[in-house]
Amino acid sequence: MRVLDAAAVSAWAAGCVHSLASLRPAIDEINVYPVADSDTGSNMLFTMTGAAGELAATEPETAAEALKILARGAVASAKGNSGVILSQVVRGLADRAEGELDGPWLAKALGHADEVATGAVSRPVAGTILTVLHAVATAVRGDTRPLGEVAETAAKEAAYALEKTPEQLPALARAGVVDAGARGLVAVLDALVGVLTGTAFQPEHPLEVHAVPVAQAYAWEVMYLLDGVDEASLPTLRKELSGLGDSVTVAGDGSGSHAVHVHCADIGAAIEAGLTLGRPRRIRVEPLLTPTPIEIGGGLDRTVVAVVHGGALAELLRAESIPVLAVPEGETPSVEDMIGLLNEAAGRHVTVLPSSVDLTAAADTAAGHAMAADRDVVVIPCVSPVQVLAALAVHDAGRRTNDDVVAMAEAAAATRRGELRIAQEESLTWVGRAQSGDVVGLVDDEVVLIEPAPASGTNLVAAAMKVLNRMLALGGELVTVLSGAAAPPGIAEELAEQLRVEHPEVELAGYASGQADAVLLMGVE
Repeated sequence: MRVLDAAAVSAWAAGCVHSLASLRPAIDEINVYPVADSDTGSNMLFTMTGAAGELAATEPETAAEALKILARGAVASAKGNSGVILSQVVRGLADRAEGELDGPWLAKALGHADEVATGAVSRPVAGTILTVLHAVATAVRGDTRPLGEVAETAAKEAAYALEKTPEQLPALARAGVVDAGARGLVAVLDALVGVLTGTAFQPEHPLEVHAVPVAQAYAWEVMYLLDGVDEASLPTLRKELSGLGDSVTVAGDGSGSHAVHVHCADIGAAIEAGLTLGRPRRIRVEPLLTPTPIEIGGGLDRTVVAVVHGGALAELLRAESIPVLAVPEGETPSVEDMIGLLNEAAGRHVTVLPSSVDLTAAADTAAGHAMAADRDVVVIPCVSPVQVLAALAVHDAGRRTNDDVVAMAEAAAATRRGELRIAQEESLTWVGRAQSGDVVGLVDDEVVLIEPAPASGTNLVAAAMKVLNRMLALGGELVTVLSGAAAPPGIAEELAEQLRVEHPEVELAGYASGQADAVLLMGVE
C-alpha cells in the first residue's frame, strides 16, 4: 500500500484489538511493578477496544479523519499507565495526518508520537515502552521509502529494542522478563505492518515469562478524564501528582480533554488535584498489587544508588554500574524523581548516597514516602561528591548489608573536604575580605584562604596546594580531586604533578564532575 486510507486505519484498529486480545494473558503475566500497571495487557486492550469502537461508529472519509477519531477514542478510553501512553502514540500519528499519508509521513509521525508520549510522562524510565518507542522513532527518522517498508523497519526495531529492556532496568532483569507495555507496542506495530503489506505479520517475540507472586496492595491506581483545564496549569498538576506518588501521566487528546493517571496512596488528594484545575469525570480507582520483595539470599537483594549535581559526575558513577539521578545545578529533585530512582534499583535494600545537604533532605523525604514502603531505604548523609566517592570506594557487596552501610557511612564521614570557588561578589570572611573574582579556598565549609584575582591556572594550582597542605597536615593516603565546569583545561594534571613533588607518599585520583558552583572539589581520606 502506497498511502494510508480510512479503510486501512479501521483495519489497523481492528488488528490491534485482535493482537492485544490474543496476547493479553501473556502480557498481564509479565507485569513488574513499578515498571508496568497491574494488568498492562488488559489496559492496552481496553484502550484500543474503546478507540476502535468509536471509530466503527463513524464513517470518516479520509485517513486523517479516521486517525483523529481513533486518537480521541483512545484518550477517552485510556486505562492504566500503558493505556495512556498507547493513546499518545495514536494521537502522535493523528497530529501529523496531513496530505498523503505515505512512508515519509509515517517516519515523521512516529517521531512526533515519541515526543508526545514522552511529554505526557512526568519521569520517563529507561527500559519501558517509551524506550522502545524512542528507538523506533530514531530508526525511521528521515526515512523516505514506501509506507510498508517504513512500517516493517519500525516493527523490527521495536522487537529488537524489546529484547534489550531487561538490560536497561534492574526490576525487569531480576524478574527475568521483558517490559509488558513495550510488548504491547510491538503488537500494535506488527498489526500495522500486516494491514499495509497484506500479510500476516505476527512474528513470535520471546517473553521469558516468570510468574511474580504478589503481596498486599499498598497503593492505588487513580485515573480520570479532566476537562476545562488551562494548558498552562498542566505542569502544576504534574508536580502536585508527583508529590503524591509515581507513574504520573497527563495526556491530552488534542481537543481539550486530558487523561490523568497516577499511582499513589492518597486517592482523595489525587482527585482533588484535578478538581482545583478543571472538571474530573469517569474517575476510576483500582488497587495496585506489588511484587513480594526478594528474599535475602535469593540473588541480588540490595543496591547502592546516588543522587548528584553535575552530568559528568553522574556519567562517572554510571560507568561503575551505579544507578544515578542527575539533578540540574541549583534544583532539588521531586518526590517522584526520587521514588523512580528507588524503584529502578534491584533488591529490597537500597542505600542512597546524596552529594549535598539539599539532596540528602530530598532523599530522606523519599525514603519515608508511602510509595517506598516495600523497600528498606537507608540514606547516608553526604555534603560533597567526594564523600560519595569515598563511600563507594569501600562498598563491598559481599559484606552483610548492615556492615556495608556502616563502612560506607564511616568512610564518608571521615573524608575531609576542600573546595576552590570564585567569589561572585564582595564578602567578608574569617580570613579577610574577598572581592568579586578572587579565589576562595574552603576546608569543611570554612574559608581558609583568599587569593586575589584573576583566577588563572597557576593561581588555582597554588591555592589548591595550600588547601591540600592544610588538610594533609592531619594525615591522609588518598586525595580525590573533582574539577568543575569552570576549571581550566589541564589543571588536574598540573595539580597532580605538584602533589607528587610535595607529597609523594599520597595517591591522587582526578575526575571531571561538571559541578557549576566549585572550580575544584578535593577530598582527603
